[in-house]
Amino acid sequence: MTSTNDIKTWIITGASAGLGLALAEAALDAGEQVVGTARRAGRFDALKAKYGDRLLAVEHDVRDTSGAAAVVQRALDVFGRVDVLVNNAGVGQVGAAEEVTDDELRDMLDQHLLGPAAYVRAVLPHLRERRTGAIVQMSSQGGRMSFPAVGSYSAGKFALEGWSEALAGEVAPFGIRVLIVEPSRFRTEFNAADVLKTAAQSTTYDGVIGTVRANMAEADGVQEGDPHRAAGVIRDMLDTADAPLRLPLGAEAVRNLTRVYQQALDDVQKWAEVSESADFPGLPPAVRAF
Repeated sequence: MTSTNDIKTWIITGASAGLGLALAEAALDAGEQVVGTARRAGRFDALKAKYGDRLLAVEHDVRDTSGAAAVVQRALDVFGRVDVLVNNAGVGQVGAAEEVTDDELRDMLDQHLLGPAAYVRAVLPHLRERRTGAIVQMSSQGGRMSFPAVGSYSAGKFALEGWSEALAGEVAPFGIRVLIVEPSRFRTEFNAADVLKTAAQSTTYDGVIGTVRANMAEADGVQEGDPHRAAGVIRDMLDTADAPLRLPLGAEAVRNLTRVYQQALDDVQKWAEVSESADFPGLPPAVRAF
């Protein structure tokens, strides 16, 4: 019989919808415990009715970085432990660089970098003390590639990935794993008209990003990715000893990232001689600690 001390506890931000909800349901169906956050705690009413006290619903906006420590402390007070932190909360945004305001750009960084960083800082002392645990950073294929109209969204996800890559090396000696998940399109509310953010549109860019705007909206409800299958893959990766740091999720993500990585490698190799010519001649290769 599994003792209470053996039951995993998850903190999942943005757990009332999308991939966060799928992960919460998967954990709860497995008999585990979940601390789920959302901007409106009432969105958890159906889950609470089904799973009872194994779900702790907390109202928290991930942009409120000062509140992250209190969420982690509530998890410890109620369940006594945290095993997995999933930084999932966030939304998409469409707009050309000239259309997106400073406040709209900061909002993407607040949701996709500063919010997750606050949760990581809050939970790390507990994970280090136990010398075990996992941090799942929900990024996007847009965290490794970008295209017109999604620059502000990608800015947050690119930043999250760079920060998390360094984090992974810092916490590995303490037995803590980091998994960066890079989904393509999944059938969630991400593309819904009342969820996806859109900057004030300028007709100047209609010919450049008009089709992107339309495509982002038209994808709602027909995305090829299955959130429940995705949750199963993520859970399996956390139990896989040789899991990668980055996990593309969905066939489109595999196709797109394969193409982007190959193109980047081709460019490095094509221009290698020009790049190398910027060094002082005759010096030995740099020696670094990584």
